[in-house]
Amino acid sequence: MKYLILLAFIASLASIICGYALDDVDNQKLIGFGVLGLFFVVIPLFSYHRWKNKKVEDYMLTKEKLQEMRDKEGDTRKL
Repeated sequence: MKYLILLAFIASLASIICGYALDDVDNQKLIGFGVLGLFFVVIPLFSYHRWKNKKVEDYMLTKEKLQEMRDKEGDTRKL
């Protein structure tokens, strides 16, 4: 998965660079496909790869976690 993301990133970046470097009729299409590849392929794959084994509950703010943070804040002020 990591290599697929890297390959897609390099291909998108190369497309954008070639679009700027070449004086061709289709240079704007190259830039556009590179940007689309980044935002619709690379970023979602990267996000999925980084979050696939994580618990969402660990990152959510709940009333219990807010109370726990307030208790810890109150303990540090007493010092």
